[in-house]
Amino acid sequence: MLTHSTRRRLAGLGVAGALIAAVAAPATPASADEAEISLGVYFGDNTLAAGSPGKIDSPILFASSTVVVHDLTVRYDFTDLAGKATVTSEYDSSYCSTPEPNVLLCTDPFEVELYEGGFGGRYSVVIAPTADAKDGDEGTVKVSLSATGYAPVTHEARVRIGEGVDLAAGPETERSGKPGSAFTMPLRVGNPGDTVAKGAVAVFYNDYGIQPAKQYANCTYEGTFLRACHFDRPLEPRTSYVTTLAYRIAKDAFAPGFDYGEILWMTPAEFEDYEAYVKSRGATTGKPGTGGRLGLDEAGPSIAARSFQADTQPDNNWSSLAVTVTGKNSTDLAAVGDEVSGAKGDEVVATVGFRNNGPATLDYGRSGSSVTHMQVGIPNGTTAVKVPENCSPVRGENEWGEPGEPGARLYRCYTSWFIKAGDEEIVEFGLRIDKVVANATGDVKVNVACQCDGGFYADLKPANDIAKLVVNPSGGQGGDGGDGGELPITGANTALIAGVGGVLLAAGAAGFVLARRRRTHFTA
Repeated sequence: MLTHSTRRRLAGLGVAGALIAAVAAPATPASADEAEISLGVYFGDNTLAAGSPGKIDSPILFASSTVVVHDLTVRYDFTDLAGKATVTSEYDSSYCSTPEPNVLLCTDPFEVELYEGGFGGRYSVVIAPTADAKDGDEGTVKVSLSATGYAPVTHEARVRIGEGVDLAAGPETERSGKPGSAFTMPLRVGNPGDTVAKGAVAVFYNDYGIQPAKQYANCTYEGTFLRACHFDRPLEPRTSYVTTLAYRIAKDAFAPGFDYGEILWMTPAEFEDYEAYVKSRGATTGKPGTGGRLGLDEAGPSIAARSFQADTQPDNNWSSLAVTVTGKNSTDLAAVGDEVSGAKGDEVVATVGFRNNGPATLDYGRSGSSVTHMQVGIPNGTTAVKVPENCSPVRGENEWGEPGEPGARLYRCYTSWFIKAGDEEIVEFGLRIDKVVANATGDVKVNVACQCDGGFYADLKPANDIAKLVVNPSGGQGGDGGDGGELPITGANTALIAGVGGVLLAAGAAGFVLARRRRTHFTA
């Protein structure tokens, strides 16, 4: 049975890949000329511990536009690793074969949809060192992707054999406080093995409400998020080390509430592999801080480093931070409507959405759920001809149409999982004016009840949850359900984008597992 903290960690990892896809460029409908669509594949670099069972990994498969392909084939050529490492299917799959030495070929007999954001978890393989592999061995594995009617593409990934070490994280830490309050937590790492670890890297995945109160030169940051801390000193066998991190609860954290953080320890070589993955996804592990260096407690004397190191027991590399946010700090989500005008036959663009008037920021990143459920009613005399991909027709109480489907009178829209206090999230509907009707009025509603995950039902001002969408207004019809002055339209939430690095950190870390243990796969 999984412990409570383990279930939470796996839940966080499981949603992380979905969040990556959510912040990727929106998918293009499959109407693009297939001749112009290109396939893409990425496979991460890996450092393996000599004498270990290896690691499980899978390629990220994508295309320049959304497309359904046939005979999707992934080919692993590890000739360059002959005598050093092997690549085998994680499962005893009938879809995979070895047509020649040092080649694994896997073909899917069913249709597969590829899209820009990409996904992982298909054709997972075990990369394992051979019995003759030794510290310092290195080579590449060529991973190729092809499908009927499309040119094959190839990505080369580095595989290194390193010395096995064991990094062990400390226990879970629990804290509580009001929004804006400061707290500290011990950052612990131990080396329960018999080999000196030549440095270590702590990787962080914190909810928005957990923010660093200090910056350090050997740690990296992205906005209000702490990403990683690098420690160069050797960690002696059977010795534990500790330092103290200074945090604060965000002033705009929702309360009463709960924020969660995770810490994953890696060897420096494993972090190099991981950082390459993060960069490949268009994200970053952050920039160095502006303060002094954060140090671990004193250890033994320095030693000369060998080539690479890899962790032999990654199951004990995780720790966590649980913060209970006390007090009361809710927020006001207000619907944002619009007014547009045109003649018969014109196509006009209506910009609608919602604003977070504060004071609290909403962060549903742990579950990946929508912060609110939004509904858009199309004004009479118009037809929705261009519909956002996150909006679907409402056909019945529990019946929805396809995302982006035009022609409906009522739409339900999913929103992002993060909205900072003061930000606005909008979508655009393309409306064709079939008949000119003065003051033709639809509406925009937020905080709509839904038998689905997410949503916000503790709104401070329910009166502004509805705004008007007016076509050909007369007499200055109001279109905004909010109070106060104008706020900037942010479109894709800027704070959400800033948080992508942390999401990627959590998702990429899922690749660091032992081959002898099954893990839940994630979409990336």
